[in-house]
Amino acid sequence: MVKLSITTGENNALTDVFGVSVGHITLYENLPNDETICTGVTAILPHQGNLFKEKVRAAAHVINGFGKSCGLVQVEELGLIESPIMLTNTFSVGAVLDGTLKYMLEENKEIGDTTSSINVVVGECNDSYLNSMRLQKVQPEHAISAIKNAKNNDSFEQGAVGAGKGMVCFGYKGGIGSSSRVITNKDNSYTIGCLVLSNFGKRAEALFAEWNEKEINTPDGSIMMIIATDAPLYDRQLKRIAKRCAAGLGRTGSYMANGSGDIAIAFSTANTYQHHNDSEIESLDFIRDDTPLMNQIFQATADTTEEAILNSLKYANTTKGRKGRIIEKAPFTKNNKTEVN
Repeated sequence: MVKLSITTGENNALTDVFGVSVGHITLYENLPNDETICTGVTAILPHQGNLFKEKVRAAAHVINGFGKSCGLVQVEELGLIESPIMLTNTFSVGAVLDGTLKYMLEENKEIGDTTSSINVVVGECNDSYLNSMRLQKVQPEHAISAIKNAKNNDSFEQGAVGAGKGMVCFGYKGGIGSSSRVITNKDNSYTIGCLVLSNFGKRAEALFAEWNEKEINTPDGSIMMIIATDAPLYDRQLKRIAKRCAAGLGRTGSYMANGSGDIAIAFSTANTYQHHNDSEIESLDFIRDDTPLMNQIFQATADTTEEAILNSLKYANTTKGRKGRIIEKAPFTKNNKTEVN
């Protein structure tokens, strides 16, 4: 029997998958009439090359579809992602799509001219409890800045940053969280990473902490869960992996409420798909479904999703938003005191 081990990645972050990078742009500004801009954009780049010319195998799974994401129809149909994966607030999907499209058109002069159009993927959560979302302050240039800010050489900032700046999770400050696992056997080593944008749950529902049950009148909420791996998998298998995010999400106490958008996207950096290829036959190597390794990948997906959610709370700071509302940092330790920022 093949002996496998699962350990935490070097930085315990999505960027432990080689080549993957994450960038943020955060907007925070107090305005007259109790309005506050408390939002942002997060960009996930599957690799450092040209994403349109070198697409990644991918899949999405909708656990509960109360969401306004963009681009998932084509991902479902073709099993490929050809743009950065962008995250923002619900009313800024259009602006982020516009900015990302402009960036990709600048990078690829042939798109929409001598070759096909492009499918941009944007995910969202509703941050209107803290953010004056109706003002639609996220602009296309913010998406471009988030892409250009992407880093892959070290751990990236988590918590109330980027798309997570205005998010609320279990009645405490949520946002961006990440985690990773490395699966090793005698021949190979594969990394599974997860990044979440957490914006769901009530305090009484949390299974991992005995928090005060004071409830805050926030919407049912949503979560975006992004899985990256360097394991050789194709789209059908990646969809199976995306489904396992629900296991990690459920462990925290979510029951995927009626008004919650719970969406997972999984991609592999192995077996990339070349846009310019005249061959009629495509071949690839992939992990067999009926192996212990696939089960370990499933387990690592659930584990990293759960821990990424906890890290989105752990790294977020108390934040003041619109109408003077203050969302506190989750009290993971006794006598935990944080500054409002």
